[in-house]
Amino acid sequence: MSAGEHDTRLVSLDAFRGFTIASMVLVNNPGDWSNLYSQLAHAKWHGWTFTDWIFPFFLFICGVSMVLALARKHEVAKVTLVLDLWRRAAIIFFIGLALNFIPSLNLETLRIPGVLQRIAICTALSAIIVVCLSWRYWCGLIVALLIGYTLVMLNVPVPDANGVVGTGMLEPGRDVGAYLDRKLLSGHLWPAAKTWDPEGILSTLPALASMLLGALTGKWLLAHRVGTYKTVWMLLVGLLCLWLGEILDAVLMPINKALWTPSYTVFMTGWALIVFGAFYWLIDANEDAVWRARARVWMRPFTIYGMNALFIFALSGLVAKALLYFKFVQLDGKELSLKALLYGPLQALPISHLDSSLVFAVGFNLVMFAVAWYMWKRRWFVKV
Repeated sequence: MSAGEHDTRLVSLDAFRGFTIASMVLVNNPGDWSNLYSQLAHAKWHGWTFTDWIFPFFLFICGVSMVLALARKHEVAKVTLVLDLWRRAAIIFFIGLALNFIPSLNLETLRIPGVLQRIAICTALSAIIVVCLSWRYWCGLIVALLIGYTLVMLNVPVPDANGVVGTGMLEPGRDVGAYLDRKLLSGHLWPAAKTWDPEGILSTLPALASMLLGALTGKWLLAHRVGTYKTVWMLLVGLLCLWLGEILDAVLMPINKALWTPSYTVFMTGWALIVFGAFYWLIDANEDAVWRARARVWMRPFTIYGMNALFIFALSGLVAKALLYFKFVQLDGKELSLKALLYGPLQALPISHLDSSLVFAVGFNLVMFAVAWYMWKRRWFVKV
């Protein structure tokens, strides 16, 4: 990427992306999965934590980025734009699949769904919608996706893994989405559950709505010049989405990341608007040039992370697997993984197990940031 191309980017979006990838690296790499602060783990089922921000933020960011990128290619044929986005989606899908394939290298148990796979599918579907339809149709489709998903989830009777038929069951493995996953992807689901997948087929529909809500935000950002009032509106609409999400949680379907319920979709879009709105005002919309420049310096670590988010995502996953895969025989004959060897000294510190687990996660994050910083200094930006 040339310096000129870099200058056209919305810096606050890069920083928001970097904040999200840094958060993902933090929650995905504790020293000990049995010792986690509650906000650094997903909600056990219904409800939400800080960790449940991360995936919908990625989809929201992808939606915003898609619209901003397409705006720079307004003279390119629609077919070319869609095909280019499909190519990108295919690469992201296969990167996700490859990460699931390592280290077992077993096609029979390969998990087909995943975070990158869902991002890829939503990107491929959004490509047609965003390129070929007006924003008014996007709004209609968002509503249709959420209503359609709700009707199916609450009204279609399906058997669970034990053959017990139920309607509107929103318990692990008993919903319509889990039934479809077992029918279509049996043997290729999340290993921890095996009978359902948090990135399953049916819940991709409301996840698509999350990306389209990001696209709407990008469209609105393009409509007028940068200004403080945009931040105010993002915060106000974000608060409205939080309120609507809580109402949907109470009267329709609970906030639930694994099911990607409509309440979760709307609620997390609210948080995305609020957090992104803060980055946007600090870095791009603040009318005080001195404070805007200071904010860019303060937020530069996030911006550096955000410039190579996909690469860091993949690298962090590979390194985490490698730390568990490589094992060393000790003098007593016991085998320890590389991660256990690195984590051992932290466990010996006079701090709680929760804190030693967190220190390992922070250290892992710092190593990943060092890689991102080196790439940024060398002007290496990995794009697909």
